[in-house]
Amino acid sequence: MSEATIDRQAFGEADGQAIDLYVLKNGPLLAKVMTYGALLTELHVPDRAGRSANVVLGFDKLRQYLEPHPYFGATIGRFGNRIAGGQFTLGGRTFTLAKNNGANHLHGGIKGFDKVVWKARSGVGNVGPFVTMTHHSADGDEGYPGALDVAVTYTLESGALRIEYRAEASVAATPVNLTNHSYFNLRGAGRGDVLRHEVTLNAARYTPVNEALIPTGMIAPVAGTSLDFTAPRVIGAGFAEMAGEPGGYDHNFVLNQSAPGQMTLAARVREPETGRVMEVLTTEPGVQFYTGNFLDGTISGSGGVYAKHAGFCLETQHFPDSVNRPEFPTTILRPGQMFQSATLHRFSAV
Repeated sequence: MSEATIDRQAFGEADGQAIDLYVLKNGPLLAKVMTYGALLTELHVPDRAGRSANVVLGFDKLRQYLEPHPYFGATIGRFGNRIAGGQFTLGGRTFTLAKNNGANHLHGGIKGFDKVVWKARSGVGNVGPFVTMTHHSADGDEGYPGALDVAVTYTLESGALRIEYRAEASVAATPVNLTNHSYFNLRGAGRGDVLRHEVTLNAARYTPVNEALIPTGMIAPVAGTSLDFTAPRVIGAGFAEMAGEPGGYDHNFVLNQSAPGQMTLAARVREPETGRVMEVLTTEPGVQFYTGNFLDGTISGSGGVYAKHAGFCLETQHFPDSVNRPEFPTTILRPGQMFQSATLHRFSAV
């Protein structure tokens, strides 16, 4: 096994600031993370024959990330997923957020954490190379109350990529729901669709949504529906049953978590052609399973053209619109509290 290393490379300029790309290596795994958007641009993983391929959708050039794209590899904040009507009430006061998804707020707004330049420090620790990205979000940023200091650490462990989040609020309480929005294709980025990937989700329940993909407030069983992935199931198998859905999955699943904040297996995905397996473990209570329904072939990136279903996302998170749903686990962070979360992507081949 090769020595664990980390290397920093110049990757262009955004908002008048130099952008760095960090290349992390640990054995057969290689990851690339950049300071624009605290974003994962590549993740190379071997197949059953030892052949390595990049398994996340993304771009080769910074300029492509500066143009509109569907959050490839991005760190999402302050609030991942949707907030209904772009507003919420906290402490008796109503806050109006940027509306960038019809009438709703999505993934932190018009200029969320995925579109800012983060500061970085890096090194090689006991378990592998790491890079920690930090960002200060000012009071009023995209309509959110209070200032927020955020840190995201990527660590390339032996056979796994760990993403850890920390956040501290000052001045006022604020909603926080951080996640990573990588699109995976275990055949390799640009190598066709993901419909034959076999998925298991450790979730007996999900949160139904309305036509705008806003939760109704119910928590319903997956049993007897096309959303039942409690046993291994091919992604494309249930599409025909999903009348009225957006041509695939875009649903929040409630994980079978024995205790809040406990690291729990969220998903296992196997790609039969290459034998690659990815297990996702998280301390979050939910995971958004999204199958690239709105990719349409107009974007070309690493490996080729990204057509519909060219990748899938497993966005570990608190539930969408939690800030307006007191029955959901809270996403409110108050001054003096520390938000902490971790997600592990563990790889093997069979």
